[in-house]
Amino acid sequence: MGLQQVGRNYYMPDNKVVLREHRIQLWPGYFTSMRQHERDILLNVDLQFKFMRTDNVYDLLMEECQGANMKKEFQEKVIGCVVLTYYNNKTYKIDDVDFNSSPESTFKKADGSEITYRKYYQDKYKVNIRDSRQPMLISRSKPREIRAGMPETVYLVPELCQMTGLTDKQRENFNLMKQLATHTRVGPDGRIAKLLEFSDKIHRKPEVVEEIRRWDLGIGDSLVRFKGRVLNPESIFGAKDDRFSAGPQADWTRELRARPMLYSPTVDKLLVLCPGRLKGPTQDFMQVMGKVVSGLRWRFGRMEIVDLPDDRAASYLRYVDSIKESELPKLILTVLSSNSQDRYGAIKKKCCVDRAIPTQMVVARNFNSKGVMSIATKMAIQMNCKVGGAPWSVSIPLSHLMVVGYDVCRDTSNRKKSFSGMVASLDKQLTRYFSYTSEHEMEEELSNNFATFVALACKKYKDVNGQYPERILIYRDGVGEGQLEYVYEHEVTRIKDRLKQEIYPNSELKLAFVVVSKRINTRIFTDRKDNPPPGTVVDDTVTLPER
Repeated sequence: MGLQQVGRNYYMPDNKVVLREHRIQLWPGYFTSMRQHERDILLNVDLQFKFMRTDNVYDLLMEECQGANMKKEFQEKVIGCVVLTYYNNKTYKIDDVDFNSSPESTFKKADGSEITYRKYYQDKYKVNIRDSRQPMLISRSKPREIRAGMPETVYLVPELCQMTGLTDKQRENFNLMKQLATHTRVGPDGRIAKLLEFSDKIHRKPEVVEEIRRWDLGIGDSLVRFKGRVLNPESIFGAKDDRFSAGPQADWTRELRARPMLYSPTVDKLLVLCPGRLKGPTQDFMQVMGKVVSGLRWRFGRMEIVDLPDDRAASYLRYVDSIKESELPKLILTVLSSNSQDRYGAIKKKCCVDRAIPTQMVVARNFNSKGVMSIATKMAIQMNCKVGGAPWSVSIPLSHLMVVGYDVCRDTSNRKKSFSGMVASLDKQLTRYFSYTSEHEMEEELSNNFATFVALACKKYKDVNGQYPERILIYRDGVGEGQLEYVYEHEVTRIKDRLKQEIYPNSELKLAFVVVSKRINTRIFTDRKDNPPPGTVVDDTVTLPER
């Protein structure tokens, strides 16, 4: 079918889009998954796009990482990146750089003999390495890859590793992202046409049809049809029993502009930090923000704009450190010149961890957006929440309900380490929350911590409401495909045992546990070849029986 496998998915290099000025190729392709659904075995297909850069890791080393800090800069730029080795068409995640090794270093082959990397690549792949002094990249195999026969550590030559994905600098390039979006943002009509084209390609290849038939299977020539249902829009409640509909598109930003939020604590002082060269645009934006908070009936005190000498992270941190404890503002609005993750992380850590000041970030390019009023409104809503306010609520028919959200993320620099976080509602309107986080290295710790978190949340709920919650609804995120059984047998069991022992020894425990999966590739369309409206529920045909 003319497809080339890169990682888990298949792409069409012959149909690539080349952006020479940015050294990027865009490969269109497909995600495919065949599995048992409710009644039938279905083939799930979706469009995928791979950003292939025409530069390799060696180019990055020579062009962007020179000088006294070369090693540190190179590590910062490549660790965590995914590269493609074109000689065997495999992808690897870079975990480290070994500056003490080079293509002239040796390793032991399966037969026990030693060979240099240069000689190995020349003999096996007929590839000549030009620079014998370049450092080697390290990729650590996953446990399942090791079980499949892969070595625990894979050494790669930068010169032979093609970069994939986009750099932070490229993502900040508005014109580039707009250009890419014309190819990657495919509407429902175009997506349906591409999926039917994929089916047609299969049926026009006799050898493919025969291979599928050998498995006693057949591929349909149309998309699966099924029935769903659409829930009615919710009513949104603001201050003083103000009530309005969420609307058919579940977007009530415009309605909120002229209505008071549910609860808005007074902000005596808002501190605005911006680079000096952005002071003018910042002042203009704060005038827009003033109109927004006025429409929301939010009482704001003094807005103080501080222009910093430059946009380096150190300048922001230095000023935050200089604020006296007695003069800490209720909120800091930070204007950034670009979307730098390092600067963002440094400012957040300083304000949240060291000084305990809520912060709101905004990139200056948003000041020139056509939707600047909408941006300011959404920012005001976020800022209100960060200082303890609540923008709105919905009708919650169940009394004494506690809703819990729990997620786990892996440490990108240490795969053995994970961080878990939980939030739990404390009021009927679900606007006040108790939160807890922890670090752990074993699945056993994760399960125990989860149960401890929920028990602590129940006790906090009692402190606020005078009684324990009568019903607990838990939403669990961060669960992989093969972890469902573990979550049920360990996490749910431990939570139930802990709550029965500490919280509900003599009463009934009413607990619901919902596993949330956001990363799905199932695409749903209406008969009119459009996206389904918000509130659409699908619970048959394309759902999975084990879920």
